[in-house]
Amino acid sequence: MFNIVLVEPEIPQNTGNIVRTCAATGCALHLVRPLGFEVSDKYLKRAGLDYWKDCNILYYDGFDEVLKKFPSSSFYFFTTKGRKRYSDAAFRDGDFLVFGKETRGLPEELLKKNGDRCLRIPMIGETRSLNLSNSVALAVYEGLRQNDFKGFKTEGRLHDLDWD
Repeated sequence: MFNIVLVEPEIPQNTGNIVRTCAATGCALHLVRPLGFEVSDKYLKRAGLDYWKDCNILYYDGFDEVLKKFPSSSFYFFTTKGRKRYSDAAFRDGDFLVFGKETRGLPEELLKKNGDRCLRIPMIGETRSLNLSNSVALAVYEGLRQNDFKGFKTEGRLHDLDWD
């Protein structure tokens, strides 16, 4: 459905959780180096459990490589500095949702070049930001909601409960 791009992620547990989200939603995961961990890292694997095999993961040496490979695609950049709310965007199948590293976010020059495509997740108070894996999940599920969960099983597992 969507393409999730992590630019220089630093925390293996976050990436592992995002792998699980991508596996559950059919999103491809694009990892932009340098990564702050080894892909074989036991924490990364543990957080992603056995979902690695169910996720399409691609690797790049820089974000420009992603742009060159998908020149006609729509990219949305998630940042606390965005003027628009993530829920105001109109996500379509195949869009790229781009997230920066946990400690600094996306590079400022990238945000300046793409100001109209910068999205924020509203927060109250002086909170710096949400956890990266939570932000990805919010964005993905908002996009899925906007697309009426096309192709998804939306019924509950009624057979698992005795409702009477």
